[in-house]
Order: sequence, then structure tokens, then C-alpha cells
Amino acid sequence: MRALMLQGTGSDVGKSVLVAGLCRAFANRGLSVRPFKPQNMSNNAAVTADGGEIGRAQATQAIACRVAPSVDMNPVLLKPQGDRTSQLIVRGQVRGTLAAARWREGRDGLLVDVLDSFEWLSAGCDLVIVEGAGSPAEINLRAGDIANMGFARAADVPVILVGDIDRGGVIAAVVGTRAVIDPADAAMIHGFLINKFRGDPALFDDGYRAIEARSGWRGYGVVPWLADAVRLPSEDAVILERPAANANRQVTIACPITPRIANFDDLDPLRLEPGVALVMVPPGTPIPDVDMIVLAGSKATIPDLAFVRAQGWDIDIRAHHRRGKPVLGLCGGYQMLGRSIADPDGIEGPACRVEGLGLLDVDTVLAGRKTLDRVSGQARGAAFDGYEMHMGVTTGPATARPVGNRADGSAEGATSADGLVSGSYVHGLLALAEQRAAWLARLGVAASGPDHGASIDAALDAIAVTLERHVDLDALLALSERAGHRDRG
Repeated sequence: MRALMLQGTGSDVGKSVLVAGLCRAFANRGLSVRPFKPQNMSNNAAVTADGGEIGRAQATQAIACRVAPSVDMNPVLLKPQGDRTSQLIVRGQVRGTLAAARWREGRDGLLVDVLDSFEWLSAGCDLVIVEGAGSPAEINLRAGDIANMGFARAADVPVILVGDIDRGGVIAAVVGTRAVIDPADAAMIHGFLINKFRGDPALFDDGYRAIEARSGWRGYGVVPWLADAVRLPSEDAVILERPAANANRQVTIACPITPRIANFDDLDPLRLEPGVALVMVPPGTPIPDVDMIVLAGSKATIPDLAFVRAQGWDIDIRAHHRRGKPVLGLCGGYQMLGRSIADPDGIEGPACRVEGLGLLDVDTVLAGRKTLDRVSGQARGAAFDGYEMHMGVTTGPATARPVGNRADGSAEGATSADGLVSGSYVHGLLALAEQRAAWLARLGVAASGPDHGASIDAALDAIAVTLERHVDLDALLALSERAGHRDRG
């Protein structure tokens, strides 16, 4: 078995991108590679071919390996539903809802599932590259950990620590991690990578050597700022806080940021269109006068709908519609646009029925099994290819005017009588260039971006080339051979 784990000095240090880049780099060398993340927390998920769901980053990493995503690549997925509760997904399927206070008690038993998935993956490939979560320096979370050192020690996988120099204090972050973690955990770390360096890496030579001297770990490279990473789907909601460049754009599309926004990577194809300015509207800010509004998915539609009203965004959306401008709702956003949402079984909280925004003549009932399906078909005269991942069934007169049709001929989505408001359950609806062009044509702008999948693939290749130049990949590969052989010392 060959395996290597990347852990970070903190969240958002670039672990997901580096794992994806390493997966592509080693795949380009002819190795059969698989990504693995023991435990993830994200509302951005993807559906696997076998009808399960995993974190979006692991699906991207699977693309980097040129293999289909598998539920075993991310055996434990937590999908936050509120500040204190999360839906628990184990090996692709819902296992229940966990309160934050119960998580520490419940995660111990999940290590068996994690190790089973890891062993299954390892048996079918040459190399597994593992991504940690957060940081091992969060020693208050160490007891019962399955995401970082708890997994590394149980599976005996060598660790590389990733530090983010762009945020500052990287010397203290790496050396400080060495100082605070348990000595047995520190023994699992064999070196470090410095990530997100801007400028001439030679300028950091003294700092690099200082880290080696003070930590006792060797450096495996300084990774420059990876501009191509912007073309990869983001899983971390922190990206929503960053303003998008709006210069020289022909149209503006706005999406309000709700507390439980999910699968906002559906908007990435729009973000990368040269003629489109995508504005993510933060709480406390009215939705501006734009060309189109998109309501993204939600992990908890009814609470997010209440938040939309509390922000006054419902008034902004109706005013936008009265001005004759289009609105698109995706998944949870589709449900919000209807007449009502009922939750008779209390899936999202107390059992209730609430009024929707009333812009689509449909009603949604949150009941039954969770839909997890890959889907393809035709909409607006162009092909789409994506997946459905939602609770509930939506019915009503507006479904007689579907957005499109699935490959099996069944209708998908709904459209208002005036044609301005559309709702769809398809995540990835805008990923294919021709489909995206059909939507943007309504706004008077030509789409010029490629299929989003092709853009992702090109970005992965570019990142892999950069890692070949700046990281000692041969040494990392040699280190991976130590996995499962702790007795070697």
C-alpha cells in the first residue's frame, strides 16, 4: 500500500487544491491514484454513479485521477443544517441528524467505516492521497478524531503539513503546530509544504530553512500562487465572502447568500464567463438592480426562505420580476419560488407548512426518500448533464411548462406563465457551454466559456505542471511507501 496524507496548519490553506493537483500529477506519471478524505463538512456535494453523495472537493479530485467518484472517497460527510445540527452522511447515504454536542460521542464508531473505505480504495490502486480537515493543531478536538491524526495513526499514513504563506505567519503556523501537538502525532509528520507564495520563492529561503531547523521536518517545496485554482469548484463557503471582479462585464447576475446555501458551485460556470459579473449578495445588503437573479440550493430550505424574507430579499426579487427580468431557482431555490413548502415529517425542524415566494405555480412537500440521481437531457434546445440531490417532490400547473426533459423523456423543472421565472432540480445545469449559452442569450450576451468540465480538466493539468516544477514529487512518492509499515521506524 502506498498512501500520503496532507494536513494543514488551518482551514483554507489549500489542501483540497493541492490534493487534486498531486492526484493529476501522479496520474500523469501513469499511476492509478485515488483521493480520500475521512471526514468532510460541507453543503457542496456531488452525486456518485452508485447513488451516493460525497464532498464536492473529492469529486473534483476523482476527476483529477481520471476515475469516477466513489462514496468510499469521502466516507463521512457532515452537511450543516443550522448552527448546531448537521445531517450525517456515511458512505454516501443519510444516517441521521447529529447535534454538535453529540458529535464527539458519535464519531468514534465511524472510524470503522472510514478505515473500511480506505482499505477498499487502497486495494484497487497504486496510490491514495488523503486530505485532512481543518488542522491537527486544534488539540481541543483531538480526542476521538477521525479526520486528521486519529486517522493517520489508525491507518499508519505519513503526513505532510501544508502552511499558507499568503495569510502571513507561516513560520509560526508550522513550527507552532509542532509545538502543540502530541509527540506521537508529531512523529507522523515527515515534512511540510509552503503554499500560495507570491513572487520569487528564493526570497523565502531563510524562512524555509528556519522552519526546517525549528520543526525538525524537511521541506518538500514552495508552491506558488495557483491562479488556475479559481477554475476548480469551491467547497468552502469562505469563497463567497470574496468579491468578484466586475470590470468590462456586459451583464450582472446576483445570488443572495443564505446561511445554509448549498452547491453554490452551480454558479461557477457563470463566474468564469467573461461577459458576466456574478455578484454574491451578503446579508444586510439589498439585491441590486441586475439582469438576472439566481437562487441557489439550500441545505434547509424553509429556514433559508425565512431568512430571505427577514432580509427583505423577497421584496427585491418581486420588484426584479415586475421589471420583466428573469429569475432562476436551483434545487432549494426552486422550492422557494413556489406557492408553498410543506414539511410534514419535520425533516428541517418542527413540522410545518409555509408560503413560498409565489412566483411559480407549484407546491413542494419535503417527504419520502432523498433523491440522488445523475441526470441528463435537453433544455432550451441544448443538452444538460448534472445530478439531482434533494428531499421532496414538487408538483403544480407550472410543471406543465418544464425547463426541459430528462433523457428518459420525463419533464424537469417548471416555468412561470410569463416565461420569466424558472426552477430546476438539476445541479450543474449551466455546466455545458451550449446550455449556458441558451440562458445567457436571453440576457443579450454571448457565452464564450467552454464546457465547465473541460475548464476544470485544463486547470488540473496546469496545476499538476506547476507542482512538478516546485515540489519534490519523487520524494513524496518515496515517502508514501512508508504507509502501513510503522515498524520500519
